Amino acid sequence: MAANAVATLSYSSSRLLIQSMATQKPPPSVSRTVSSKKATTVFPLGEPGPRTIYSGSGTQSVKLLTRVEQLRLLSKAEKAGLLSAAEKFGFSLSTIERLGLLSKAEELGVLSAATDPGTPSTLFSLSLFLLVLGPSFVYLVPEEYPWEIALQVIVALISVVGGSAAFAASNLVSNLQKLN
Repeated sequence: MAANAVATLSYSSSRLLIQSMATQKPPPSVSRTVSSKKATTVFPLGEPGPRTIYSGSGTQSVKLLTRVEQLRLLSKAEKAGLLSAAEKFGFSLSTIERLGLLSKAEELGVLSAATDPGTPSTLFSLSLFLLVLGPSFVYLVPEEYPWEIALQVIVALISVVGGSAAFAASNLVSNLQKLN
């Protein structure tokens, strides 16, 4: 009731109508937001400041092969000798073809996961979980029997290797998804 009195007073004195926001809908002349973008501020590791990421209908798709070319990943892999090292271990292109690894990766959605904006944070969370799991397991499991010590070593080793791999994958996918 007091809001209506204020609205009437304002209207009569300055020709401006103030409506109660709790009970009234906005007038039809008020334009709504054109896009439904949501802004998220992230603090990436290794970068000097925060970065704002816009999500919603206006996001650009990640062009994975373009980013691989921009980062010159294949040249770097060649210079590092990764391809010859993989071939020495019996992992050549013919082996990949024979095992059907590319079609399996396609079926499992590896490429779509590489372009999903949530993948780097998911991998980073997994890496933190695994890197905390190893020392926690060693601390919490008693060392009364030899099999408990062996279990500690196995879990710690898997946690460190898996956590490190998840962290590296998070960093790689994050770099591939940057829009430069």
